[in-house]
Amino acid sequence: MIKASEQKEASTKLMKGLLDIILLQFLSTEPMHGYQVITKIRKNFGVYFGPSTIYPLLGTLEKKGYVASEWNLNSDRPRKIYSLTDDGQSMLNFSEESLNLICRRITIFNSEVEQSIMGIIAPKSRSHLAIEVP
Repeated sequence: MIKASEQKEASTKLMKGLLDIILLQFLSTEPMHGYQVITKIRKNFGVYFGPSTIYPLLGTLEKKGYVASEWNLNSDRPRKIYSLTDDGQSMLNFSEESLNLICRRITIFNSEVEQSIMGIIAPKSRSHLAIEVP
């Protein structure tokens, strides 16, 4: 049985690897500022990534053209609002398709391994073999 701490560690590693895709997914639903992204990640995944992780990643996504930003000066405090660009949507679509393909391949691989193991443990019936008795 996997310990809770090991589960949390595995979850965090997966989240780190997929964080850019997760940001693009969140921004595909609505434009938001960095703190909203941080809060949404924590609520949805139970993992905390702070401003020192999220804001540089948003900046990188903006440099790549996947995200655009503009300042909202109409609120109590000025906030930079990020939104998904067309290129960002294309990258998100590609990433989702790639993840789905990876998941399907893992499922197929696991199924093949399971079948292989079952074949060793419980071989198919050999009743079709004829044994001649002299």
